[in-house]
Amino acid sequence: MTLPATFVVTAADAERAAELRRVKWLATGVLAATFVIFIVARSLLPVHPAFGFIAAFAEAATIGGLADWYAVVALFKRPLGLPIPHTAIIQSNQQRIAEKLGEFIENNFLEAGPVEAKLRQIDFGSFIAEWLRDRKRAEDLARFVLRMLPEAFAATETSGLLKFINRRVTAQILSIDLAPIAAGALRGFVQEGKHEGLLDDILRVMHQTLTRQETMAVIRDKVRAEMPTLLKLYRADKFVVNRIIASATKFFEEVRNDPEHPFRGEFDRMLLSFVERLGGDKAFADRINGLKRDLLARPELANLGRAIWSNVKDFIERSASGESQVLQQQLARMFVEAGEALAGDAELRGEINQGLVAILRTVVAEQKSGVSTFIADQMKAWDMEQLLQLIEVNVGKDLQYIRFNGSVIGGLAGLALYTLEYALRLL
Repeated sequence: MTLPATFVVTAADAERAAELRRVKWLATGVLAATFVIFIVARSLLPVHPAFGFIAAFAEAATIGGLADWYAVVALFKRPLGLPIPHTAIIQSNQQRIAEKLGEFIENNFLEAGPVEAKLRQIDFGSFIAEWLRDRKRAEDLARFVLRMLPEAFAATETSGLLKFINRRVTAQILSIDLAPIAAGALRGFVQEGKHEGLLDDILRVMHQTLTRQETMAVIRDKVRAEMPTLLKLYRADKFVVNRIIASATKFFEEVRNDPEHPFRGEFDRMLLSFVERLGGDKAFADRINGLKRDLLARPELANLGRAIWSNVKDFIERSASGESQVLQQQLARMFVEAGEALAGDAELRGEINQGLVAILRTVVAEQKSGVSTFIADQMKAWDMEQLLQLIEVNVGKDLQYIRFNGSVIGGLAGLALYTLEYALRLL
């Protein structure tokens, strides 16, 4: 895999290139000036000894400038095109530089310690919270999610994932033993005293049912059918029915009005006994599981599932097309509320930060050698001429100042040596 054949040249690069050309001409001008001064000073040496000092300075400055010009040019190309050894250093060592740069980044920038230290400086939780709290971003995210949902639904249907999910959900439901769960729920219901209200409701409903004329007529017919013919002549059935209903309603009222009524204790014991049997009796468990299997096998349940799926899919598609804004608004509100909640929960943000640091640290540790190889391969594939131009544009100006320094330092060194030589000749 290679990079594009050309690098992008920005306006800043163009400005730096123009400045580099100006500095190059200036450095070359300084070199030419020192050479001219050297020639002129040497020619005027018989006129006055002071020209010897000027000539010594100019001569050494010229030599220093030429040496540094050679050093700078040798980094990028062969001076004057001559095949001088150890020149064109960068392009001659492209492969080795690429490999060493990749190794350097892997060993110094992608080590576990520095990577983890840098990651821990980043507050991912706060960033996520602030991002979600922004209403426009939340709305954009909601629209993005809605655009993806119809495709996700279609992929789920065509890939067979829906059938797989149905089988897995059905298998998980069938594997659940409902009897202990039901027993635990009923036990908690009784221990919290909620069954007392249930008993009161049952007694009230029975009282209302018994006192209805329709119910009394049915009971009276039943009693009349069981009584001897002689008693029927005296209409004893009405008397018996009235006494039964009166006694029953009186009993219901006594139980409802007396929290300590013995019947309530019996009711408690009956429920607790049922709970114990439900939790430990295999026959009960088998019966409940059988009902569960029968319910899951009913075609009505499958039809209901398909209808729900179809309705949800249709609603999602209408929301994604913009026909309905309800879901998008709800999603955006949910994201904003999630951001608000996260912003106010320092503990949760800390857990998010720790989790992301652990994940990213592992990813970097597993991929750092691949990153090193990728960087090396990219550098090996670069167009070296363009790369040299890019490097020179960005650092060439500073390298040109080395030529100025070479001229100045060389000139001063030459002046110092000439002064020492002159002093020795006077002794």
